[in-house]
Amino acid sequence: MALVYVNGRLSEPEQAVVSAFDHGLLTGDGVFESIVVRNGRPFGLSRHLARLGASASVLGLALPPEGELTAAVAAVVASSGSASGKIRITVTGGRGGLGSARSPASPTVVVACEESPPPPDEASVVLAPWPRNERGALAGAKTISYAENVVALAWALERGATEALFANLAGNLCEGTGSNVFVGLGGELVTPPLSAGCLAGVTRGLILEIAKVAERDVPVSELPAVEEAFLSSTTRGVQPVAAIDGRRLEHCPGPLTRAAAAAFAELAERGLG
Repeated sequence: MALVYVNGRLSEPEQAVVSAFDHGLLTGDGVFESIVVRNGRPFGLSRHLARLGASASVLGLALPPEGELTAAVAAVVASSGSASGKIRITVTGGRGGLGSARSPASPTVVVACEESPPPPDEASVVLAPWPRNERGALAGAKTISYAENVVALAWALERGATEALFANLAGNLCEGTGSNVFVGLGGELVTPPLSAGCLAGVTRGLILEIAKVAERDVPVSELPAVEEAFLSSTTRGVQPVAAIDGRRLEHCPGPLTRAAAAAFAELAERGLG
C-alpha cells in the first residue's frame, strides 16, 4: 500500500494524520486535485498543479513551491509500487480555530494514492433538482467543499443513474458532480463555457485542444434534443452517456463521442507531463 505524504513526511496510511483543528476538516477550507497514474507516471501533472494554484488563488490559500508538490507526488507514486492508480493532492487552510476565520498557520498538504478501477463503459445521467450558482464565490474552483456533490450523486444513484448533472441559475447546463459534459446537437459537439460555472476540467481542456467543440450555453430545455453525449474527467477519460433522465440516446457512443475518445486515447498513450 502506498505511503501518504502529510506536511513533508511520508507515513503509513494509518499513521498519516492531520489536526482535529484543521480548517479544511472544520470548514471545508481547502482545494484538491485528482491525477490518474498511467504507466507509473502522473498524467498531466503540470496542468493539474496549475489548476490547483488557480483554485487556491480563489480561496486566498498559499501553496508550497511546485517543486515540493512534484517531489511529494513522485515519492508517493514510487511507494505504491504500482503502474496505475489515482493520486490526490489536498491543501487546506491548516490548523485554526473552530470558527470561519482562517488562522495565520501554514497550510496542510496531503498527497495520497489509491488503486483506481477502470470506469464503466457508459454512464446514465439525471438532472439534479438543485442548481449550481455560477456567480458564487467558489464558482469554477476545485475545493474540498464537496457535500453538494455527495448529495446530488446519492440522489442520482437512488434513481438508477451513475451521475447527476447540474443546471445553473440561468437554466443552462453546467456540469456533473465529478465531470464535465459534452453533448451532440444537430451534428455539433457542444460543451458549456466556463461562464456557466463549470470546473475547468483538465480532461475537458485537452478535449477542446484535440477535437472540434463549440463552447456555448446549452439550455436544459435542449436536453430532449441531444443525440449523443459523453462525460469527461481525470478518471473517466471520455465516457459515453447512454441515457439522460431515463431517455435512451439514439447513439452510444455516437460518432462525435467516438472521435473524441480516439483522439484522447492517442494522447493518453503518448503521455502528458
